[in-house]
Amino acid sequence: MSHGRLSHDERRAALRCMAAEGVDVLVVGGGITGAGVALEAAARGYRTGLVEKADFASGTSSKSTKLVHGGIRYLPQFDFALVREALIERGRLLRNAPHLVRPLGFVLPLYAENKRPLGTPLVPPGGIGMSLLLRSGLLLYDVLSGRLAIRGHEHIGARKALELAPALKAEGLKDGFIYYDGQTDDTRLTLTILRTAAKRGALLANYAQVLGFDLGPQAANRARIRAAYVRDVLSGEAFTIPVGTVINAAGAFADRIEAMAGRSQITIKPAKGVHLTLPRDALPTTECAVVLPETPDGRLLFIVPWNTRVTLGTTDTQGGDPDRPVATDEDIDYLISTANHYLRTRLTRSQVISAWAGYRPLISPAQADGAATSKLSRTHVVMDGPGGMITITGGKLTTYRRMAQDALDHLAKREGKPIIHPTEAMPLDGAEGYPACQAALSEAGARFGWDAEVVARLGHYGSEALYILALCADDPALAERIVPDLPYIMAEVVYACRREMAMTLDDVLMRRLHVNFEDRSRGVAPAPAVAQVMARELGWSSAEVEAQVAQYRARVAAGL
Repeated sequence: MSHGRLSHDERRAALRCMAAEGVDVLVVGGGITGAGVALEAAARGYRTGLVEKADFASGTSSKSTKLVHGGIRYLPQFDFALVREALIERGRLLRNAPHLVRPLGFVLPLYAENKRPLGTPLVPPGGIGMSLLLRSGLLLYDVLSGRLAIRGHEHIGARKALELAPALKAEGLKDGFIYYDGQTDDTRLTLTILRTAAKRGALLANYAQVLGFDLGPQAANRARIRAAYVRDVLSGEAFTIPVGTVINAAGAFADRIEAMAGRSQITIKPAKGVHLTLPRDALPTTECAVVLPETPDGRLLFIVPWNTRVTLGTTDTQGGDPDRPVATDEDIDYLISTANHYLRTRLTRSQVISAWAGYRPLISPAQADGAATSKLSRTHVVMDGPGGMITITGGKLTTYRRMAQDALDHLAKREGKPIIHPTEAMPLDGAEGYPACQAALSEAGARFGWDAEVVARLGHYGSEALYILALCADDPALAERIVPDLPYIMAEVVYACRREMAMTLDDVLMRRLHVNFEDRSRGVAPAPAVAQVMARELGWSSAEVEAQVAQYRARVAAGL
């Protein structure tokens, strides 16, 4: 790796280097958890490698509600430790990645019909005192944030709630509050952590699938992993990577990785979360998000502004195939009907731009069999797996750094090494120099005719935005939007190929940019133009361009 530039050339070099020289720590899984583990390991001085069978963040880590939050709904479950941990990590992310995480207000309405808003364990007779009960919970949420708090909650009343959340119905609205959490781009956060790890020496490769492990000649009950067998999914080339320790961060697939080395010690119960993307004219919003306080299954829903669109979610249903996360008609109908219960306008299926699904890796104790996934623990576990591997699973996007820290603490204790926590105050790539590049972005916005949405989008790259501006200066055609009403520009495609290891058209349209979710054509219309830009970067032939576009269209048609 050279200075964290993640291109297709660095990808090949990383695999060959891992195979030739071996690694102290091999991380399996390139989602937010694996990325965090790779950064933590590299920051502690381990020779670190990471392999991901598909694209980085291609699973759960690109299918979240894109919130950095404490999980206010866990307060009524009395899971104060989880909320406190998440709130601390929320504060650290706001400090360490100010270009990627921004404060966001959440309007919380209270309707006369609500019996258990936010899942409150108490039901006051006749609803009397419910406002006081909610205020107490919000105050506790603020207190648990400690010195890393964003801003204290406010009691705003029904009238102000309707001003900040114009889509809500007025009938039956008794009261309103606003509290604060954070919003991020989950895929960009994952990629930024990976770039930060690469700059500290981590060797990274997507489309690199673990097929098995060399357990050595010891007896089965004492065997230790000596090497990992890895296949380059794109070329078919096979690699044997000598390893010191394997850290299994494969999320919903963690039990499968364990099974390759012996009997799996964990039970993962995947919980499917589905979100809808809608236009703002169908679901009017301000710059505040909205919490729909109570659902038929005892959850809550979020309405979150996102670029020129709105996100509605999420579900929490048990079962399904993690390899093919699909939003069913039932999922979509549930979200629409639940939201319509609180809205002055009526959402319809025809207004939905996209529906997307992902699986959360929830840990299922034996006694929890048959329990609703919404009731399973969101806390994470670190445990020894077969062959000496360490498995880290569970948790939330917000707590990725703490999960990685705990996994490396576990390894340090095993090896008798001193425990250090280098990432607590470590700026993520792009944070340093970010304030200074804001002036350059504003100037470029005037030069290229960008509106505030494009400038804000490019701000997510932090100081790396200067590289994108240089691309536009060299070739003004790269300053053009990919889709007229979305904030993504062609220079981001070049950046994705040169510095974020984008290898396929899917990687760009579905993850590096969220065109697949936000474009009314699901990215089908701009796909040929984007593929041509990628072809120049990756050396694709005309036949490969056609194949990439055809494959992308097929995935869209299949609802994937």
